[in-house]
Amino acid sequence: MAWPVLTLSIVLSVLSVILTGFILLHKGRGGGLSDLFGGGMTTGMSGTSVAERNLDRLTIIVAGLWLLCIAGLLVLYSTGAGA
Repeated sequence: MAWPVLTLSIVLSVLSVILTGFILLHKGRGGGLSDLFGGGMTTGMSGTSVAERNLDRLTIIVAGLWLLCIAGLLVLYSTGAGA
C-alpha cells in the first residue's frame, strides 16, 4: 500500500471517531440517542449558546475534512496509486 493511501486512511479513521464524538455531543432536539444521557430533560430550554455554535462549526469543519479524505482516497484508488 502506498504511503499517501495509508496516510489518508489513518486520517480518515481518526476524523471518523472525532466526527462521531462531535455528533453525539450535540444537544438533543426531540429525542434520539441524546435522551440516553439525560438530554430529554433540557428540550424545553430555547436558544443557542456560544458553546453550541462553536460545536456546530467544529462539526462542519471536521465533516468537510472527512469528505475531502474520502475524495482523496477515491482519486488515489482510481489512478492506481493504492495498488
